Amino acid sequence: MAEGAMRAELLRRGLDWEVDSAGTAAYHVGNPPDPRAIACAAENGADISGLRARQAVPNDFHRFTHIFALDDKNLANLRAIRPGDGSAELGLVLDMIEGRKGETVADPYYAGDDAFDFTWRVVTEAASAIADKLSR
Repeated sequence: MAEGAMRAELLRRGLDWEVDSAGTAAYHVGNPPDPRAIACAAENGADISGLRARQAVPNDFHRFTHIFALDDKNLANLRAIRPGDGSAELGLVLDMIEGRKGETVADPYYAGDDAFDFTWRVVTEAASAIADKLSR
């Protein structure tokens, strides 16, 4: 959902940035997003149905300028695979929102459908903050 929200924000602003998402575990590699996430994004004007899960790799720290984790566990996993010469800035996505430093994005997977709406709002706010800060 975060990738879809970021892509939608960049499209809205006319920014052409490379965006990708990846997990830190391999168990969903190749799979599309959860159908509830696809539906939620579609309701908000973003098509994420063509996305497929991939696992983060050390080269991502050379390929991207910034890498954002949604929670502390994934942040720790990313730190563990970060190569010593990796140049990408790494942090929590909500650190980009004033007053939300250190907060994590709740995983809606085990919650009800309303949790996907809440998560969409949070990652959309983060996408806006990222675009604001990185386009300066």
